[in-house]
Amino acid sequence: MYKTILFDFDGTVFDTGEGIMKSVQYAAEAYGYHEPDWRALRRFVGPPLVESFAKRYGVDEETARGMCAKYRERYSEKGLAECSAYPGVVELARWLRGQGAAVAVATGKPTAFAVDILRNNGALDAFDDVLGSEFDGTRNHKWETMEILLDKFGREDAVMVGDRDNDVVAAQRCSIPCIGVSWGYAEPGELLSTGAEVVVDSVEELKNILMR
Repeated sequence: MYKTILFDFDGTVFDTGEGIMKSVQYAAEAYGYHEPDWRALRRFVGPPLVESFAKRYGVDEETARGMCAKYRERYSEKGLAECSAYPGVVELARWLRGQGAAVAVATGKPTAFAVDILRNNGALDAFDDVLGSEFDGTRNHKWETMEILLDKFGREDAVMVGDRDNDVVAAQRCSIPCIGVSWGYAEPGELLSTGAEVVVDSVEELKNILMR
């Protein structure tokens, strides 16, 4: 089986879309942007927020960072609770650890937010480590987070599991394969066209692939 297994968080372990999208709306409206297109906000689930705000609203980096700060204002108070674990994923992580694999969360989300969600849902013990970005902009790119975890747990027989193209790109940057999951927030064809090894439709299928 794979020896080091990195899981993306948003859209892979937890469905955090509601909290993220509502907080994006909150931030956009605070800056004068009315955002009625709920589906368009799905693209915010996964990629770095500053880049997503800049791209969606055509603002400069300073404004995008201000919008991100506004987003976190709501997310820290309400958004953290507006989520739920995808059925079977946390249980799979626990099982994989029991088989001797190193299992960690590698996310673009601030580490503190991911840890809080896992702790609040009794799932923190399912992972050997949880690492994401920091509020000051440290590790803003997912590959930076992945590199630290791979250095810690080992690169031999390592794999990334994620739901968006940025997970695939980060895995490629770290020279490891990426398994895509279809239950997250990718658009049709997004994962395979970016270079995912395979896209799975169920936790059981994911387990079988991780076990090789």
